[in-house]
Amino acid sequence: MEPVTLTTRRLLLRAVGPHDTDPVYAAVQDADIQRWTTIPSPYLREHAEAFVAQISPDGWTHGSMFTFGVFLPAGDLAGMLSLTVRSPGVAEVGFWTAKEHRGNGYITEAVLAASRWAFTQGSVDRVEWRAEVGNAGSRAVAERAGFTVEGTLRSAINNKGVRRDCWVASLLPSDLGLPSTAPYLPGPS
Repeated sequence: MEPVTLTTRRLLLRAVGPHDTDPVYAAVQDADIQRWTTIPSPYLREHAEAFVAQISPDGWTHGSMFTFGVFLPAGDLAGMLSLTVRSPGVAEVGFWTAKEHRGNGYITEAVLAASRWAFTQGSVDRVEWRAEVGNAGSRAVAERAGFTVEGTLRSAINNKGVRRDCWVASLLPSDLGLPSTAPYLPGPS
């Protein structure tokens, strides 16, 4: 699949490339990003180079991971977001926000734009969010985007060789007023 570009009122979401190495590398030096995500730590320049030149483009080519750099109109990198296909009709969203851009709602806006795209163009009927228990910032983004927190999964994330509990939540097309590609029959309440 060819990379797509999405726009929102305040953001440009686009595929990253080699010209984005420096801003990605600089943003990911933040201790919170390295602590709460599964990216390598320490995060070396060679990691950023591989991410923008190989990992991100390969995900688009194979239709397995759709990575968007989240940019402000002036070109500043506000964050990164990916939708990783986990099974037919299910994608998992992951994201980080550059330290200087936290608290502005940019990543919530990006999550909603990418989820709408996945629901309408990607045959996705469920976007899942997972984060290590304690990652309150990530959980706040998911909740503001309308995800329903479904619970805690024990030992469900391996972060740098340590098994950790994680929260899990979901967003369905109907949560955004969109139709599903497949019928959905919720369980009895």
